[in-house]
Amino acid sequence: MIGAGLGSMAAAARLAVAGHRVTVYESGSTYGGGVRRFERDGFGFDTGPGLLHLPAVYRDLFVKTGKQPLEECVTLTQVDPASRHVFADGTRVDLPNASRAGTVAALDAALGAGAGERWGAFMVRAREAWDRTRRPLLEEPQPEDVSALGREPYPAPKAGLLRRPTTTLARIGDRELRDPRLAALLGSYAWSYGFDPATAPASAAVLPYMEQTFGSWYVAGGIRALADAVYERCLQRRVEFVFGTEVTDVLEERGRAVGLALAGGETVRADHVVAGAPVPTLYAEQTVGWESGDDWPRFQPVRTGRVTLCLALRGAREPGAAHRTVVHASGELPTVTVLRPDDPALRPDGAHESVTVTATVVTRESWAGCAERMLAQAAEAVPELRGRLLWQEVRTPDDTLLETGAAEVPGPALAGARGQWLPAPNRADLAGLYFAGGWSHPGGGLAHAGMSGALVAGLIVEGADFRGSQ
Repeated sequence: MIGAGLGSMAAAARLAVAGHRVTVYESGSTYGGGVRRFERDGFGFDTGPGLLHLPAVYRDLFVKTGKQPLEECVTLTQVDPASRHVFADGTRVDLPNASRAGTVAALDAALGAGAGERWGAFMVRAREAWDRTRRPLLEEPQPEDVSALGREPYPAPKAGLLRRPTTTLARIGDRELRDPRLAALLGSYAWSYGFDPATAPASAAVLPYMEQTFGSWYVAGGIRALADAVYERCLQRRVEFVFGTEVTDVLEERGRAVGLALAGGETVRADHVVAGAPVPTLYAEQTVGWESGDDWPRFQPVRTGRVTLCLALRGAREPGAAHRTVVHASGELPTVTVLRPDDPALRPDGAHESVTVTATVVTRESWAGCAERMLAQAAEAVPELRGRLLWQEVRTPDDTLLETGAAEVPGPALAGARGQWLPAPNRADLAGLYFAGGWSHPGGGLAHAGMSGALVAGLIVEGADFRGSQ
């Protein structure tokens, strides 16, 4: 197995339980892929995802791979409010966790009568898109013929002048929500997954639907604690990890993957090879051989990375502070997500606070000087931020590149747009080679990476008879 990200480890634990001997080769010094932690002076920060959505994915992993359920290995807490939103005009609204009626009421109260109704009507259509795509996009292997997934599942409103297809998420905001603040709210879900709403297909409506329906959860000690728990489960199942070891090639004989070549010149034989490293990197570096561009697997046209500020603050977190605040863009300022977990494990004592501020960026030029603008936005969410700031650590897509092999952060698989937002399938063209993790079906994100591991394990264990998770 190449790489020790969450998708790889999810596959490794399941394969080990099925009786396979699994060895994971990781070029870095630790596991987790993009799920990392930065620590300094008693402060701790998640430098990847900060919240977990669809925890059922990891509950299923722990049920299928051992006696201890997920909740005995980590502490999960629903975040409430799920998010606080600060709009460019100063309007603020707190959205409850997994409450459709509560969200409608909150939007009406903050943005004016009718705002909640429009958002609620949009969520009904988003649910239709979710119902149409949930199983083929999340629970089944990607079919060879993806033409059905290339059709837009998001329905047009059934009445009025809007009864024509909507092609992008931004157009939903303009045509159906009809309030720049609601449009910004919708767009923030796309940005948080690395999508620009101006180019993301209308099917990205499933992202707010997923979060608002199934809730947002915090893992005590930070999301890195989830990676720790999955790693420990792998060790319990006798998965072997070899760190600091780069894989340079996938060995091929008679049109089938039969092992790996390592940087030191050693080769290892295998019945199956699972690659958890970024799929584009594997091909660009010819770890997976190819003759021409036609041999490349399909993967999303990802163009975005993330800049994260790790802020060490003096002073205690004030009562009523929201765990997650989204401060929406104004002028040249970026839309940022501010995470303020009330977690003693991430601060030296009660007289200090650790805060992370994250923004999605499109090009290298866009993150030059981005930290100062992000800090200005974060001040809307953290009282007296600049006066409380002890120090900050700025992490850019260059850090993501060093840790994961790619500067970009892949998003979940999305239907529509003739299939261009679908990632690489789990089964490679080369027999015996499989892809797991955020760059493969069903795409990026904690839950989706866990699903990819389940799909790869199913394909290896059950072979051509595997039809998806039950």
